[in-house]
Formats: sequence, C-alpha cells, structure tokens
Amino acid sequence: MIPRYTLPEMGAVWSDEARYRRWLDVELAVCEAMHEDGAVPREAMLAIRERASFDVAEIEELEKTTQHDVIAFLTCVQRRVGEHGRHLHRGMTSSDVVDTALSMAMVRGLELVLARVAGLSDVVARLAREHARTVTIGRTHGVHAEPTTFGVKMAGWWQELARHRKRLEAARATIRVGKLSGAVGLYGSLSPELERRALGRLGLDPAPIATQILQRDRHAESVLALAQLTTSVEKFALELRHLARTEVREVEEPFGQGQKGSSAMPHKRNPVLCERVCGLARVVRSHALAALEDVPLWHERDISHSSAERVLLPDAFTLADYQLDVFTGVLRGLRVFPKRMLANLQLTGGLVFSGRVLTALVEAGMSREEAYRVVQSHAMAAWEESPPSFRERIERDPAIGSALPAGALDDCFDVQSYLGHVDTILARALDGTTSGR
Repeated sequence: MIPRYTLPEMGAVWSDEARYRRWLDVELAVCEAMHEDGAVPREAMLAIRERASFDVAEIEELEKTTQHDVIAFLTCVQRRVGEHGRHLHRGMTSSDVVDTALSMAMVRGLELVLARVAGLSDVVARLAREHARTVTIGRTHGVHAEPTTFGVKMAGWWQELARHRKRLEAARATIRVGKLSGAVGLYGSLSPELERRALGRLGLDPAPIATQILQRDRHAESVLALAQLTTSVEKFALELRHLARTEVREVEEPFGQGQKGSSAMPHKRNPVLCERVCGLARVVRSHALAALEDVPLWHERDISHSSAERVLLPDAFTLADYQLDVFTGVLRGLRVFPKRMLANLQLTGGLVFSGRVLTALVEAGMSREEAYRVVQSHAMAAWEESPPSFRERIERDPAIGSALPAGALDDCFDVQSYLGHVDTILARALDGTTSGR
C-alpha cells in the first residue's frame, strides 16, 4: 500500500522486515520443538538461538538468483548460523513457513482492526446518547418521511459495528491456525505432536487438515469481513455527505485551521474526508473478489494465490485500518446543527405528519380508504401549491374537523409524540443483550 494510506502500526505488520521475522520465528519454534525431542543437539540449539538473523537487502539480492524467496531467506540465515544451520527447515516445506507466518500476520492485523472498530464504536455511542432527542427528518427514497432523531441514527450505526466485531472475531478464530505437515499434508517428516507444540509457541492451533497449504477459504473469510466492514463505514460516510450538502447542512465534517477547499473557490468546505472513506471501501471490496478467486487451486496446491495475496492482503488490512481511523476522526470533530435539522423538518409545512392524521381519522371511526383519500388529497395539493400549508388545508376541511375530537390535530402535529420510545430503542441498541445480532 502507498505510504499515503498506511498507518505505522499496521504498516509494520506487513513490512518485509516483519515478514522475515515471522518466518524466522516459525523456523525457531520448530527447532525448539525438535530440540525437546532430542532431534536438535543442545550445542546446535544454542548456536541457532544466538546467531539466527537476517538482512532484508541480502535476501532480496539472493532472490535475484534463486528466484525463490524462502530459499533466499534460509540461505541468508544459515550463513549467520554456520554449520548448525543444517537443522533449520528440517522436514518442512516452504508453505509450512509461509502460511503459518501469514496466519500470524493476519491475526495481528485483525486485532488492530478490532481495536479501531472499538474506538469508532465508542465515538458513535457518545453521539447516540448526546443526540438521543435531537429531532431530524427521516428520509426514505431521499424524500422526507417521518421524524426521527440523530441519536437513533447513530445507535443503528453502533449496532452495525457490533455485528462487524463479531464477524472479525470469527475471522480471527478461523485464521488462527498454522500447518507444519509437509509437502501434501501427511506429516512425511514431522509429527502432528511436534506441530502442536511448535505452533503453540507461536500462538496458533494446528489446522485439523491441510494440503501443502492452508485452505484459502480461511483467508477469504478475513478479507470478506474487512470488505463488509469498510462498506458499512462507506455507508455511514455517504450519509454524512448527503447531510452536509449546502441545501441540507445538518452536519459538517471537521474543517481545520488553514485548510483549503478549492483552488478556485475560497468559500468551499467540501466533505473530502468522507469522500476518501467512500473511495477506499471500493478498493477493499475489489480485494474481496480476488480473495475468493484464490480459494479454488489445483489439487494439493498451486501458486496462483501467492502473487494475488502479496497485494490484496496488505492492501485490504492497511486500507481498512486507515479508513476506520479517518472516519473516527470525522465523527470526533463532527459538527451537528440541530436547529437546521428542525428547520428542514418543517420545510414541507407539516406534510411529514400525514401518517399521524391518517391514523387519527381511522381511530375516530372513518374508514381507512376514505381517510387515506382525504389526507392524500390535501397532501398532494400542498406539494403542488403552498401556502396554504398541509396543516392549514387539514384544519379548513370540515369533514376532518367533525371527525376528530378537540385537540387531536395538535397531537398529530406534535413532533415530540414520535419520541416516546427513543430511550427504549437506545437502551436496547447500545446496552441490551441483542447487541450485534
């Protein structure tokens, strides 16, 4: 991934230095397990522990000749260990090292992403509670529907993030395995017991069964979880972009001191962070397709997945990490304009309360068909020509006036009447046992 979108901690996970360090950790774990069995003498084990190291530049130079990165790595390490280096990689195939180390990287990457999700969830929960009763208009098809609250909107986001946490945790459990079972998975040289002990040193469990590689549905699960997560974050950012339009202006993402919105138009305050969030999600989704394409391989293994994974795995993890960090910053500095929300709700002269009027008429004894016809006729007229407003038209209709008891229309047009269950909704969403379901 390009440096522009790489944060230090996640970038370190996918660096060449870290990759070779994990490979060395796998080799050392196997040597230690073999030493416990007496297969690696004490003197050799001491030398391996003391001298085993590598140089990235040297490995890259060796690979120009070997055309094989694991052999170049082993050559580099064995040069430093000396004669006892012959105990390295005994009974192993390259994928024993590469796939086991890759699982370690993905587990760490998922842990970093989970931490980002937790941080974002905290900010969303704060906004949900802070704006529990900040009334805004709900929109369906982009058109005013009925009143809701900005806090309820945020609580929905929190629940969605809770479901993503569960998906990421499941993906982490799926990929927290390694394999040291040899060229086609039959333990031709090492044993399942040695594998268990060696992998235990690395924080992994043995895969119940493997070929030369771990099956790639495991890796695809992680990338799909990242794609789903970043798509939800894109949805959140897209919502803010809509709400930030000049004609709406119910929210505004942070705009820093000295920031410029346009080279030609000094007045511009564009939602560029949210737009960046949306764009990066598209890239992660594209990697999900490649991860699925990596699942079907020839027989016990081919290498067509390898080149794709060198690109898609670091990219998907790095972009998800960066996107979450950016959007968390947006929400931390988000400007919310409750007065503008209320003004927008009132733009249609009460049309958004048509459902309440319909219900009141039905409850008063009018047939639903007749009540719908009466209310819709006034609503359509108000759409086409206002004033008079929808409420004014309703109040002037004698059929409605005679049908409804005194004060009923005031109740119908009272925005607070929609908020009776807000506290229950937020408690259920943010604190209840249904979180993440």
